[in-house]
Amino acid sequence: MSETDDANRTDARTGVQDDGAPRVGLERWGIPYPLRWGFVGVLIFMIGDGVETSFLSSFLASPSGGGLDGTQASFATVTLYGVAALIASWFSGTLSAIWGPRRVMWLGAGIWIVFEILFLFVAIPAGSAPLIITVYAVRGLAYPLFAFAFLVWVQTIARPQMRGSAAGWFWFAFTGGLPTLGAAVAAICVGPLGISEYGTLVLSLVVVAVGAAIGCFAVTEPQGLQPIADETVAHPRSLRRLTEGIDILWRDKRTIAGFFVRLVNTAPQYGFFAMFPFVFGPDTPGGGFLTTAEVAVLATVTYAANIGANLFFGVFGDHFGWRRTVTVFGCLGCAVAVPLWYFVAIASQDFLVTAVLGAVYGIVLAGFVPLSALMPSMVSPKDKGAALAILNTGAGGAALLGPLTVTAFFPLFGGAGVVIAYCVMYLVVAGVSLVIRSEIDPEVARRVPAGSTATG
Repeated sequence: MSETDDANRTDARTGVQDDGAPRVGLERWGIPYPLRWGFVGVLIFMIGDGVETSFLSSFLASPSGGGLDGTQASFATVTLYGVAALIASWFSGTLSAIWGPRRVMWLGAGIWIVFEILFLFVAIPAGSAPLIITVYAVRGLAYPLFAFAFLVWVQTIARPQMRGSAAGWFWFAFTGGLPTLGAAVAAICVGPLGISEYGTLVLSLVVVAVGAAIGCFAVTEPQGLQPIADETVAHPRSLRRLTEGIDILWRDKRTIAGFFVRLVNTAPQYGFFAMFPFVFGPDTPGGGFLTTAEVAVLATVTYAANIGANLFFGVFGDHFGWRRTVTVFGCLGCAVAVPLWYFVAIASQDFLVTAVLGAVYGIVLAGFVPLSALMPSMVSPKDKGAALAILNTGAGGAALLGPLTVTAFFPLFGGAGVVIAYCVMYLVVAGVSLVIRSEIDPEVARRVPAGSTATG
């Protein structure tokens, strides 16, 4: 092999092998080898972050948790926290573009640990509602900065032909922790182990600290400390780039389309489990056909199916095509699965049938995984951070859109109206997704004539 041929196999800036080089070890499974410990760190971090999801609101409303009323607890844990997460989702991409994703992960980890310490050892013991709400809301900035900055890192160094697989592994780690294993840890601690809710929250702080240490210090891949913007961009580390990245929304309309697809993607996921106790569970007028425990198991089954499917569709998208996978399995698949799940469950009044259809929804929901590979691949290197910032903002916005849809439609049209609204959303973004194209999308790349080049 000549020196020229050997040089062509490796990206001079990132050290990432191109698709002409053989994949070995973890690379065969779609995990960029230099980032292997980062996936472990994200999984553990999100387990700790997800511990509180099943009981925090009720805990804050109890005397030992600060004595907030129900409205205050909901405002802190849903509204303000969701807004903070939405803001941080944007900055996870833009800050990665100017500082490098590793530094953004440090920032997210630091915010989580510092403000959780204040939350647990200052705000809650003081019993001050304003302090509890403020500290917890600021902590909402943390997990998107840590986790989504790592997604930026993954998409920055992953070889083009494995970006879908790498995205699948990221979402496997993310959703494996939040809420799946996080909720399981909480159930075990508060249940069989008999640990108090406050003690369980202290344990979550320890778990997050372990995950943060692994993600921030065990991964030493050098590109993580470099700005994503290439050498053609003046002052790539300048804070002015925080606003400069916004103009991509009108320079490249594909990014707007990607934002709306990601916004709808998991919105029903957040809305359903806020609504299900009132349509399936014991809070249903006249009594539902599921117990509180069965509603919780239903969520576990759905998320468990989604976790495994994330890996499958990540790899599948690298062969079938990223955009095509998102449109066919993500958008159209969910448009079918959502009404099927709800209306058949209501008709059957059977837990097993409901759980199976929930698993179907969890599986097709993973069809959106290749969107994380598609968005940064369709823009120039200097815009990758901005594209991922838009994608991450859509992810944060989904946590608001889902419950908001329930709030708007449920009082007027009941559960059926909410489900139809979600179905229409999926059909709309199916059409929108058709414009999200990249030259290195496997669907397109196979049609590129030999000898032509593609960027991304």
